[in-house]
Amino acid sequence: MANTAPQATQTNEQEAPLFYNIPLRYRKMENLHIVFWLFKDVAWCMGWRPLGIVMIIPTLLISIIIAWRTRQYMSELCHNIAISLWISANSYWMVSEFLHFDTNILFSEYTFKHLALVPFVLGLVTLGYYYLYWKHTHKNDLETM
Repeated sequence: MANTAPQATQTNEQEAPLFYNIPLRYRKMENLHIVFWLFKDVAWCMGWRPLGIVMIIPTLLISIIIAWRTRQYMSELCHNIAISLWISANSYWMVSEFLHFDTNILFSEYTFKHLALVPFVLGLVTLGYYYLYWKHTHKNDLETM
């Protein structure tokens, strides 16, 4: 059976990886993920509730799988977690509009739509961790580039 794990290409065994090499079957999954994501957002734009809501499942599931598969590369992991959080926020926002509770008051001037800010902000925190902490504390790692 062929090795399907992500590979880091090296010039010799003692050197750090030069670049992240994405296996073809992973790339195909990432490309399919984009198709699902676009269907979800087109359905949202067009008001096609059943399609939009159903497309959340493969879109979010594949983003989580991609994050899991890249977990050994901090840069890839943080960006892919942020993408999963973005899809979560975007999906919640879409559902809140489809089910007409987006404008209901949560408290003060905030509506239920504003709850989408939670995963959006968590995505920003994840990227902030990577760019403001991890990258600077691992300057000698090629993986932080």
